[in-house]
Amino acid sequence: MLAGTENEDPDAELRELRVSFALEPAHATARPAIPPRSLACVDHEPSGPLRDKAALGPLERSFWDAHARTLTEMERSLPVAQRPRRPEWMKVRAPSADSRYFEVRNLIHGQSLHTICEEARCPNISECWGRGTATFQILGDTCTRACRYCYVNSGKPEHPPDPLEPLRLAQTAAQMGLKHVVVTSVDRDDVPDRGAGHYAATIRALKQKLPAASIEVLTPDFLGAEEEALRTVLGARPEVFNHNIETVRRLHPRMRGAKASYDKALWLLTRAKEIADYPVLTKSGIIVGLGETNEEVVETMRDLREHGVDVVTIGQYLQPSSRHAQIDRWVHPDEFRWFREQGEELGFGSVFSGPLVRSSYRADEQRHAAETGRGAVAY
Repeated sequence: MLAGTENEDPDAELRELRVSFALEPAHATARPAIPPRSLACVDHEPSGPLRDKAALGPLERSFWDAHARTLTEMERSLPVAQRPRRPEWMKVRAPSADSRYFEVRNLIHGQSLHTICEEARCPNISECWGRGTATFQILGDTCTRACRYCYVNSGKPEHPPDPLEPLRLAQTAAQMGLKHVVVTSVDRDDVPDRGAGHYAATIRALKQKLPAASIEVLTPDFLGAEEEALRTVLGARPEVFNHNIETVRRLHPRMRGAKASYDKALWLLTRAKEIADYPVLTKSGIIVGLGETNEEVVETMRDLREHGVDVVTIGQYLQPSSRHAQIDRWVHPDEFRWFREQGEELGFGSVFSGPLVRSSYRADEQRHAAETGRGAVAY
């Protein structure tokens, strides 16, 4: 989040997100997929003339074929300038009284813990907390970065990492009965090891309290301490190592700032597998609707796969306040399905692609899909 916006009320669209369908039955059946228009094409696709097919390699030729075959069959993106209101596929339900939402909220607040679900105003909070899951955020509530798409409070942290936080988190995870625990954090450029030791302590506390559970970490880039930080975190042996690349190469500097690096993100994911002395799954996430083209998304997926990433998530960007980056387009569910198909062609173990998908959305299912060969899923 940008500094100074932490107390700003979200726009009307974000408020709408919390109450949409609140009057509908809690167990309403899922809406059918919107049928594609026969002659529609995807906005911004392709971004330029496709290269001569004869000059492409075997893998690229398969993408050329898929591109030519499927793009004309997909529903087009909705530019926000033409459709400012949130489309139907972006609506979510309010918390249900018969779910575990309020139980989870009370447990987390009672232990003075943070979650990315609340800090980033995730649209899936009702569903995930209602299922009894949450993504824990360690190292405090203040990030030393200010990414243009993120609502997490940014600034100078007032306190050092809480040494008792790993124990409280493990206790809460045990009370929630979690079988797969996801832990992320703010960036802490003010801490010498960038928070790596705190990650390791959290993983160890979880393994002691929940020995049968799998653990996933979604880490920052550990700027300036990457090698040692990776060794520290992976020495605690999390089952899944996640570092989000977030956006395409062209937009990366503008959205993530000067400290972050597209290539360093790829290096971090590769190096994690090299350092680990066990079969760790690597994972990364992409948000769309920031001004990228669909071709650029596939190029980013290709970069991730070439660096050994096993799981990728793709979801729609939602502008958290007027001071954050504007939404460029509402990406249609047909396009998310197309991303999934491209991910299958590239050989990802799991592709979770959908308007409301976030990096930790149904993370247990993402891991299971990758490990069992179930493959890609579109939501």
